[in-house]
Amino acid sequence: MTKDEVLAANAAFYRAFERKDIEIMSTVWSQGTGSFCIHPGSNILRGWKEIRTSWEQIFKNTAYIEINTDIIATEIVDNIAYVVLRENVFQVVSGRRLEAQSTATNVFHFLAGKWYLVHHHGSPVLR
Repeated sequence: MTKDEVLAANAAFYRAFERKDIEIMSTVWSQGTGSFCIHPGSNILRGWKEIRTSWEQIFKNTAYIEINTDIIATEIVDNIAYVVLRENVFQVVSGRRLEAQSTATNVFHFLAGKWYLVHHHGSPVLR
């Protein structure tokens, strides 16, 4: 249970996001009801069913997305880890090019030999 393993799980999350691949996203997230997701400016989503639906909508409505991350901190305590980072997002939605920054926290739970995402919270950085 090393920081490199946590950062690899974090990178897998962003790869699935950029590829808009719900199947890969499904392997990153914990499938339990104790998972939470808060997209920038959105309500709290609880459980994989609600979270999956939100990603499907994002993927359907986004023509292109690229996310560059700046890791601020990575911590591991027992079988829980968190990554605090800045997301630099470039996307094309409805033919419009958008650039934004978010500050995010990703929390992972180590289960059956693998890190699973159990919490993602993104907050927009206002310029």
